Amino acid sequence: MKYTDYYATLGVERDASAEDIRKAYRRLARRYHPDISSEDDAEAKFKEVNEAYQVLSDPEQKEAYDQLGRHRSGEEFRPSGDWGGQVWQEGGLEDFDLAELLERLGQRAASQAAGRQAGGREAGGRRRAGAPFSMRGQDYEASATISLEDAARGVEVSLDLSVPEPTADGAVRRVSRTTRVRVPRGVVDGERLRVAGRGGPGYGDGPPGDLYLDIHLQAHPLFRAVSHDLYLEVPITPWEAVLGAEIELPTLDGRVKVAVKPGAKAGQKLRLAGKGLPRRGEGAGDLYGVLQLVTPTVISEKERELYRELAAASSFDPRAPFTPVQTHA
Repeated sequence: MKYTDYYATLGVERDASAEDIRKAYRRLARRYHPDISSEDDAEAKFKEVNEAYQVLSDPEQKEAYDQLGRHRSGEEFRPSGDWGGQVWQEGGLEDFDLAELLERLGQRAASQAAGRQAGGREAGGRRRAGAPFSMRGQDYEASATISLEDAARGVEVSLDLSVPEPTADGAVRRVSRTTRVRVPRGVVDGERLRVAGRGGPGYGDGPPGDLYLDIHLQAHPLFRAVSHDLYLEVPITPWEAVLGAEIELPTLDGRVKVAVKPGAKAGQKLRLAGKGLPRRGEGAGDLYGVLQLVTPTVISEKERELYRELAAASSFDPRAPFTPVQTHA
């Protein structure tokens, strides 16, 4: 009988965990499945991968396989006389290959355990040998660019996805498919949404994959978003900064009035609590109005005269720190 190194087939170490074995199988099954693979030897490779997984994912078969020790793939060998009880001796080694022998051992052990569940599954959820193949569908990736207003209220977006599709001759081609997805209110720039079950279809009784949607926010003419907070540059006049004023500011919900206190400075922030982007749970971020001091570029002669009077009357010197300190020798 010829030995097959199932660990090498899956590309895992002999001490690999059940989870490592499962992940390796899923990766290789997607690569070689005849319905989606374009490789010439995909069908043969897929059968090898499937056979290896059937043995290593079944505790009884894996235990019996590990008791055979280490051999080279393709090497002729003979199990010891007590290996597997009398199973292999009942028909003689010439009647079995390694996979069949291990399967028979697994079937005998399973028949002594709890009854099998319907749908080709053993008690405990394992897929028994010979059951229909099933595999979870492929996950899809997409991105959507939405406005700040849409992020605040939620929006349905149309996505053009390039997805693999098997052809009649077994090849794989990329085709365009359009799907619509609801983006919930309160998303932020750079957020990654998982839309369960909107990926590729599963194989056999496997579930569909998921769609992962990367969200990008369009640049807004007024607001700058930082997570759920919004920032707005607010221009004010010199007299508003000195005397104080009540001004109107735009928000995503309409205009609101806010007070600028006397003596305001450029760069000072006015905080409007809860006027930022909503959160998907409760509450919302804040809106920060950042004051920018703006002087007029076109003035009348009357305004010019008033500025001259102000300059003559004022003792304010903003460059006083530049004046060197006088010292006496």
